Amino acid sequence: MSTDTTPGRPGRPDLVARRARAAVAALFLTNGALFANLLPRYPEIKAALDLSNTVYGLAVIAFPAGAIVSGFATAAAVRRFGSARIAAVGTVLTAVGVLCAGLAPALGLFVAALFAAGASDAFTDVGQNAHGLRVQRRYGRSIFNSFHALWSVGSVVGGAMSAVAIALDVPLGIHLAVSGAIFSAVALVALRYCLPGLDEQERAAGGRTGDRPADGGAPAAGPRGRTIFLLVAFVVVAISGTVVEEATNSWAAVYLSGSLDTTGAVAATAFIAFMAAEFVGRATGDRFVDRFGQRAVARAGGLLVAVAMGLALAFPSVPGTVVGFAVAGFGVATVIPAAMHAADELPGLRAGTGLMVVTWLMRLGFLLTPPFVGLVSDATTLQVGLLVVPAAGIAIVLAGSLLQGRRTTPRIDL
Repeated sequence: MSTDTTPGRPGRPDLVARRARAAVAALFLTNGALFANLLPRYPEIKAALDLSNTVYGLAVIAFPAGAIVSGFATAAAVRRFGSARIAAVGTVLTAVGVLCAGLAPALGLFVAALFAAGASDAFTDVGQNAHGLRVQRRYGRSIFNSFHALWSVGSVVGGAMSAVAIALDVPLGIHLAVSGAIFSAVALVALRYCLPGLDEQERAAGGRTGDRPADGGAPAAGPRGRTIFLLVAFVVVAISGTVVEEATNSWAAVYLSGSLDTTGAVAATAFIAFMAAEFVGRATGDRFVDRFGQRAVARAGGLLVAVAMGLALAFPSVPGTVVGFAVAGFGVATVIPAAMHAADELPGLRAGTGLMVVTWLMRLGFLLTPPFVGLVSDATTLQVGLLVVPAAGIAIVLAGSLLQGRRTTPRIDL
């Protein structure tokens, strides 16, 4: 068996690559856990600041708004300082922003702190994904979905930490200071074990992945217009993935408790089922991608989303809806990582540019989906508003046809 560990060529990963994989996994888990520590304490903040539902709803979109505004600068920062350093420093700054949001004595300061936290999180997001793709090129096979699976685990860990803090009446400031310090320390330790050097230097030395599709997909080279066309398609794939996720986050429990008249505890199971199935899809997704290619896996996932949620909305019932959201979670699991990877591999773009564009624009799905579904629901019904989910699945099937096909290089197991 080959033992070559040259970046971008298949072989048994060396110790540096294995340590880097563990470090990136820690960064993803930390990123998922950090903000999840704040979310369960939003009602406490809302009550302390005496905010109406409308003002509160507008205030909390400061986080994705900050990420969108700062997204322009992320690719340049990665090229200048390196993806690992950007991810770690962004984590520390996000922790500071989350702490300031929790301690904010007035609405304006709360919005400003959330905006700053979101802006920092955008740098972490691009940095950790860029470095994860560097490590994947070292491995010569798909491992990227496993990083996103650990982000999901981190979200559960952070939410559980917050729930325990609330149950023990731990003051908000102390809770967020401790959690922020813990995850900042994890990120800084992880930085020591990330791959050395700058991303663009590695690419210039031939570090681009060598897996070319066997059945078409993104070409190794081509006109700039073709590259832009593909980038737009990958943005559509990523936004469609965030639409599915955000519609579930914001409206699944509301739909079950309101339109289907179930209890709050039962209504929460749709979100839980979605997150659990998405984790399973990401934990197993790398093997499917290696075997069938990004294109086939993403399009199959989009079809699952469209069919499962289409049937759940056409024939409404509590069990059918929970199952529909679970299948949608499994189907969408690899979609966003696939779009990120494909954009990062586009020819003719500087290191980090394609990834930055996808990561930046996909946040529009998080920002616009809740108000869009709300407006449609007010004009018709929430059942009609949630048709945005199967529509997003169809968009994934169509735009996903431009993702990479199956790799020609063999997968090497450890």
